[in-house]
Amino acid sequence: MARVAIIGAHGKIGQQLMRELYDNGDDFVGVARGEEHAEDIFRLGGEGVMLDLERTDATTLADAIRGCDAMVFTAGAGPDSGVERKRTVDYGASVLSIEAAKAAGIRRFVQVSAAGVDTPADAGRGEQWVAYVEAKRDADAALRESGLDWTILRPTALTNDEGTGRVEIAPAVEHGSIPRADVAAAVVAVLENEGTIGEQWELTGGSTPVSEAIASLIA
Repeated sequence: MARVAIIGAHGKIGQQLMRELYDNGDDFVGVARGEEHAEDIFRLGGEGVMLDLERTDATTLADAIRGCDAMVFTAGAGPDSGVERKRTVDYGASVLSIEAAKAAGIRRFVQVSAAGVDTPADAGRGEQWVAYVEAKRDADAALRESGLDWTILRPTALTNDEGTGRVEIAPAVEHGSIPRADVAAAVVAVLENEGTIGEQWELTGGSTPVSEAIASLIA
């Protein structure tokens, strides 16, 4: 049984991840911004910690997650947020979480990013999109350079469809879509397989069971 710290636990992927961990028999500490969100985490079987990632520091976050075996960063500012919050949440909160993981003695760190962010963003999609792509790209670079036991998962377009348990995972995949539930299942599978440390993959909907798809990449 593992104890996992989830940064962004009340987000849509975070909620799916909590259900996956609960079904898997794992404990989790969910970090969320509001008291109501923390109560929702408790109802899903975990420990809720109320912290605003834009207004806290690494020491406070480390104290809240100390004793966990792994950290999953799946926080994001959301599609309706402005350029500034893309930087403070999608990038800044990730760097804060890396610092907190180190301070708490947590070496395992899985980050949910986005497919294609190493390619220059299409400015025609607007400044918010450019800021989002740059924030995710820079957060991934910071994690790769952190010295932690990292894995980066970069899903294509996310949907709220029911999970299929089947995916395509590779260093790069064709543009497509994937249910958030399947991203959460991939996070759990990655956490269970030390062979995924130091790997960065894109994932999208596919025909291969999650665990098999991951095993095929590290065989």
